[in-house]
Amino acid sequence: MGDKWSVLVITILGEGPHRFSQLRTRIDGISQKMLTQTLRALERDGMVSRTVYPEIPPRVEYELTPSGRSLTIPLQALTEWAVAHMPDVVRAQRRYDEHADAAPTSVSS
Repeated sequence: MGDKWSVLVITILGEGPHRFSQLRTRIDGISQKMLTQTLRALERDGMVSRTVYPEIPPRVEYELTPSGRSLTIPLQALTEWAVAHMPDVVRAQRRYDEHADAAPTSVSS
């Protein structure tokens, strides 16, 4: 439940029910297989419910359960923190990368 895909799925489903194709469109870079695995894991953990509507063609929607909805508040706080601190994170990454690039390589004999 702590991986990046789960967080993104929970965040989007916090807006309301979505179909699989809608989720896939909204989550840049996720494969069909990974989205399927993520939704199944979240359903197994009791965070997401899956509803199949008896229509032709069948319609399936995913939505947060009460437990899943309870995660939206801490995730929103985490998102706000990330946005507020992103400049600091980027600066730290640049410093680290510059240091790593400048570090001499050792040669073992």
